[in-house]
Amino acid sequence: MTTTFRKLVSSGSPLEPQIGFSRAVRSGAYVAVSGTAAIADDGSAAAPDDVYGQSVRCLEIVERALGEAGASLDDVIRTRVLLTDVTRWREAARAHGERFAQVRPACTFVEVSRFIEPEWLVEFEVDAVIPEAS
Repeated sequence: MTTTFRKLVSSGSPLEPQIGFSRAVRSGAYVAVSGTAAIADDGSAAAPDDVYGQSVRCLEIVERALGEAGASLDDVIRTRVLLTDVTRWREAARAHGERFAQVRPACTFVEVSRFIEPEWLVEFEVDAVIPEAS
């Protein structure tokens, strides 16, 4: 019986143990990053009422989680962008394009009614596959 390598990555959010989830999970070569909101270092919502600024912050957190799992933005194969107001999708798309213009993962934009914190305007989910040589 072979055992698949599994690594849990935490962002330090107090919600992780409370809900029972990890910021990211690596299983073998596959990495899944949970829905990631724009949380500032002090725990508040980063970039209030700024979808672009929140998107940049989300992707910073995602990139850090990927790194801790042994992956990078170059390994991303799918992104999901969840917005409370899909009419503002271009603001999130701008941040996405700045990070993924060369990678060009599969991507979906979805409108949701709200997030846990009403100040959050956008969340990103990311899936990555680490090349076998890593």
